[in-house]
Amino acid sequence: MALTADQILAAQKANLETLFGLTTKAFEGVEKLVELNVTASKAALTEAQSTAQAALNVKDAQELLTLQASLFQPLAEKTAAYSRHLYDIAQGTGAEFTKAFEAKAAEAQQTFVGLVDSASKNAPAGSETAVAVLKSAVAAANNAFESVQKAVKQASDVAEANFNAVSTQAVAAAKTATTSRKR
Repeated sequence: MALTADQILAAQKANLETLFGLTTKAFEGVEKLVELNVTASKAALTEAQSTAQAALNVKDAQELLTLQASLFQPLAEKTAAYSRHLYDIAQGTGAEFTKAFEAKAAEAQQTFVGLVDSASKNAPAGSETAVAVLKSAVAAANNAFESVQKAVKQASDVAEANFNAVSTQAVAAAKTATTSRKR
């Protein structure tokens, strides 16, 4: 079974739509990243101003140490929150690309399986073994692809769990350090 001109045009149109859709998603990710950085920069500037004011009002070394200790924990928490937002933006944008890739890969697999089935129906007598080998190879390739997809998903889940654990530990360590400095 050969592809017709209409099928080729439809495939190219679908690929172009996918490309523009992914480009839009990439720009949305960049917009979110810029928005996050602008918000973080504004907050940092405001906090720097209030910290400078507080530092100018310090009367002795003990007050300065107390001020410094009171700034450490919120800084760790804000850094963890910023990292979490950054990770979420990257994860969300990456998920869109993965979803589009998986859809296109599934579509290509179905088309290829359809071509193999069509070819096997029209195969000359005596070629049953070659057709069976081809179908077996296609099935093995599909199984391998699905295994790789599952492994990538598991690795992604492990990476996210590790990221969350490290963030939680960093904030907890900051709380501990702040508490021990205040004593």
